[in-house]
Amino acid sequence: MSEDSEKEDYSDRTISDEDESDEDTFMKFVNEDIHQCALLTADSISDPFFPRTTQILLEYQLGRWVPRLRKPRDLYGVSSSGPLSPTRWPYHCEVIDEKIEHIDWTPSNPEPMYIPTGLEMEPLYANSKEETVVYLAEDAYKEPCFVYSRVGGNRTPLKQPVDNCDDTLMFEARFESGNLQKVVKVAEYEYQLTVRPDLFTNKHTQWYYFQVTNTQAGIVYRFTIINFTKPASLYNRGMRPLFYSEKEASAHNIGWQRIGDQIKYYRNNQGQDRHHHFSLTWTFQFPHSKDTCYFAHCYPYTYTNLQEYLSGINNDPVRSKFCKIRVLCHTIARNMVYILTITTPLKNSESRKRKAVILTARVHPGETNSSWIMKGFLDYILGNSSDAKLLRDTFVFKVVPMLNPDGVIVGNYRCSLAGRDLNRNYTSLLKESFPSVWYTRNMIRR
Repeated sequence: MSEDSEKEDYSDRTISDEDESDEDTFMKFVNEDIHQCALLTADSISDPFFPRTTQILLEYQLGRWVPRLRKPRDLYGVSSSGPLSPTRWPYHCEVIDEKIEHIDWTPSNPEPMYIPTGLEMEPLYANSKEETVVYLAEDAYKEPCFVYSRVGGNRTPLKQPVDNCDDTLMFEARFESGNLQKVVKVAEYEYQLTVRPDLFTNKHTQWYYFQVTNTQAGIVYRFTIINFTKPASLYNRGMRPLFYSEKEASAHNIGWQRIGDQIKYYRNNQGQDRHHHFSLTWTFQFPHSKDTCYFAHCYPYTYTNLQEYLSGINNDPVRSKFCKIRVLCHTIARNMVYILTITTPLKNSESRKRKAVILTARVHPGETNSSWIMKGFLDYILGNSSDAKLLRDTFVFKVVPMLNPDGVIVGNYRCSLAGRDLNRNYTSLLKESFPSVWYTRNMIRR
């Protein structure tokens, strides 16, 4: 029975919809052990001593039947024998087939912050019919609220961006965690960008993550995002946009890096009803021509990244002994919210209780740094240091590494697909609207 079924269940043990049948699992088990011993399930014996169940196996040893539990099945999208559980999108979201991957890389030295010169430009753009729209994602506005989800999103043929018939840059963001709504070419090497608000809202524009192709090296390009809503920003404190080059990654093993000159965050004239918008502008020269590059607000960490990381733990014979991965619940788009239980298994002679330590991350999709901090914590607590072993011996760690998978997948900044901030709904009784925080609260109570 799943935890998010109609009947409330306070256990964090669920059975995935995609689990194979008991009969199939039993046949696999028999095929593996048939040469070692004879096996029967308990319901094949008429002895009333044994309950009717397929979870107890009877092994014939030394002239008698010895009961033992069946080996647990692989769980919840982190199977050691199959692919990861596919991500589910709102049905109307267009999603490209290409899988976006980046290498992990840490700069050898701290990256310098941008020091303003006082001469930075503040581009202001008036609407003009002569502007060239080079990218437009309209699929986000087909529905006023979440309706249902599909693996892979919209199944109709994708509307392709403008063909690169000249030196115009090509943009794309219809991939996991991507966010870009519109790009207008306002000059030969200058582009005005609009980011998409959180799905089913008209606000929360801060996270951006998009691809750029058809680049030319040695050209000074200017990019200006025009619809931020926060009046203050770290971009005015020296922060730079993040940049990734596939050619730099393959040739020099260089990953994400902070870049940009002429960086300025300022109020613009795009506001309506006295609600002002703010712009971020920067200039940049691409290191290679005909490169595939990416810009982002912060280091991306996707739902697929999390699944691959958990799969690595599940397949590790050492870490999997003291880290059990289960599904806490499903989101409203039917993506899995994982919960990890980390502790040293108690021996049969031990009965002492351990205090629980509960950690959660990524309630806001655009705050990707929380996922990297959580990864660092998990690397440490699952490591072989004496301190990590002592902590596992002393406590039970309950970890929910990603509270808002739906928001992460679609590239939201703050909200889930309910169009609400989960961080403001921990006391809500609406289990169907906010399942991850509802089940987390129940787990804490338990």
